[in-house]
Amino acid sequence: MHTIGIVIKRNNEKALRVGVELASWLGERGVAVVYGEELAAAIPGRVAVDKPDIPRQADVIVVLGGDGTLLSIARLIGPRDVPILGVNLGSMGFLTAITLDELYTVMAEIIARNFTVSRRMMLSARVYRQQELITTYNVLNDVVINKGAVARIIELETAIDQRYVTTFRADGLIISTPTGSTGYSLSAGGPVVYPTLDCIVISPICPHTLTNRPLLVPADVTIDATLASDSGDVFLTLDGQVGFSLQACDTVRITRAAHDIKLIKSPVNSYFEVLRTKLKWGERYA
Repeated sequence: MHTIGIVIKRNNEKALRVGVELASWLGERGVAVVYGEELAAAIPGRVAVDKPDIPRQADVIVVLGGDGTLLSIARLIGPRDVPILGVNLGSMGFLTAITLDELYTVMAEIIARNFTVSRRMMLSARVYRQQELITTYNVLNDVVINKGAVARIIELETAIDQRYVTTFRADGLIISTPTGSTGYSLSAGGPVVYPTLDCIVISPICPHTLTNRPLLVPADVTIDATLASDSGDVFLTLDGQVGFSLQACDTVRITRAAHDIKLIKSPVNSYFEVLRTKLKWGERYA
């Protein structure tokens, strides 16, 4: 392995400390390091690389922090087939499944090119206004259409492959990947979906009609959600991190993205072990 990029969670002292130690450890083994801005600032003589350029220069990217930091990197990968190692530093995380105790054992295997990956599908979200494409986003977790704090219930006319499904009257709609099924979709009553399956989860948020339940559809469909009401502030949110304001009659078109993401798997913990740990399955409460 020639070059490894290191991205750390912003304003996190623990992530910064681990990043400095990891960079030194890699340097001792002759591995070149691509530094994000915060890490470069902490090590004299190191030159920072802009975040969007890290996937272009690294063979592997190590993310030190939480799922949010990893999601921000995943959206930058694009067509580059760069695996990501997510290292959890203590917060709730399904994507950053490697523990700090495992880090250097896993890194040694990565340097020896002895690791396996989990390939995860992404979604592409395009916004059309008056039939004109105005913006496009790629996401790893979910695309969410939801109302602002003081907006009324919104109406979302939804079609799959140009066939009308229903008009959701709800606080919003979540369209998630299997990877994102353990995020916002889960809290809205959606299912936990094995992350390498090829499917999309559609989950209404607090629907006015209680029989509107989450829907699982194939990954190769096209989902159109058109804002059919003028309900005040309505936003499109991508991976919970990027927002875009919608107007009445805007259509959000969701399809499978052209490229997948590769996450390096833990050699110790299976996906089900992560679920048991994070969701506290099997624990008894007093």
